[in-house]
Amino acid sequence: MFDKKLLKNFDWGLLIVVLLISIYSLIVITSASHALQTGSYKKVIVQAVAILIGLISIAFICLFDYNVLAKFSTFIYILNLIGLALVLVIGKVSNGAQSWISLGPVDIQPSEFSKLALVLTLANMFSNQEEIKSFRELIGPLVYVGIPFIAVMLQPDLGTGLVFIAIFLAIVYISGIRTKVLAQLFAIGIAMLPIGYKLLKPYQRNRLLSFLNPELDPMGTGYHVIQSKIAVGSGMFWGKGLFHGSQTQLYYLPEAWTDFIFSVVGEELGFVGATFLIILYAIMLYKAWKIAYNAKDKYGMLVAVGIIAMFTFHIFENIGMTIGLMPITGIPLPFMSYGGSAMVVDMMAIGLLESISMRRQKINF
Repeated sequence: MFDKKLLKNFDWGLLIVVLLISIYSLIVITSASHALQTGSYKKVIVQAVAILIGLISIAFICLFDYNVLAKFSTFIYILNLIGLALVLVIGKVSNGAQSWISLGPVDIQPSEFSKLALVLTLANMFSNQEEIKSFRELIGPLVYVGIPFIAVMLQPDLGTGLVFIAIFLAIVYISGIRTKVLAQLFAIGIAMLPIGYKLLKPYQRNRLLSFLNPELDPMGTGYHVIQSKIAVGSGMFWGKGLFHGSQTQLYYLPEAWTDFIFSVVGEELGFVGATFLIILYAIMLYKAWKIAYNAKDKYGMLVAVGIIAMFTFHIFENIGMTIGLMPITGIPLPFMSYGGSAMVVDMMAIGLLESISMRRQKINF
């Protein structure tokens, strides 16, 4: 039975920040897609419904002690693999990637849910381990990461694959690892980069080359980043105003409501609007880190750290790629980019953080 006294430790500030970013998302998506929608506002409605489902998920997750999930981590991991396998068999292809499963009018993206599944699995694996003393101890966890990593790369989904790596490294580091073993891990990773590059699809390789020099293919792989930088730069300090961004409203910026939504913020709301969003993210990550620090056990701490790594990578990679500082990987901006699966998963992650916060070390009754 749920103890109402736990609500005293619910982090309302974290929830408010997430709600502010989500409302910000609805405003910017409205501007970015209104001309395409011709008055239907379908994308805004879908995003609003996803936010509502996400908030319900937060409430539901908070009802239970997060440690219950540790007992089902193997089941969650297997369920995750089944979802990723189904995508490769019956998945819907969109923009060159086979990442969605159509369930009537709804498209589900299992790779988004796989991020949380991996967090829960790795946190459980390392929760009873004091320190990683040899590379041999990492072989099992690497296999657990490697299987879903290969599955998402086959879709192909480079962005999610990189998120898996970020989650793994963060949890391993916080779990406690000897410097020698960490150096071995990085050395092996660097040695495998040429192999990884060869395994990329041709358009993914071209994106990496365009990151180094977008002008190599200004009307092809370099087009997105060039248009994005124009959009962000033209917004200057105050921005051109909602519904008045030329790159956005004339659709020089493709898929502006998804991967490049930060470009819309930069163009239409300027430096002020972009800075406001970044400050909200900074507050969100700070509060998440406080929850990790005050967790009552190592499992809770590692789950929180995995979620922080997931959010941090998404934020830095997405914003970085819109201004030419990171390669384009098609990764969404948390709570901002249009997408039901991503929004629900992000909200579920907040629900886990809140559950950890409510059951933290010091509970004032």
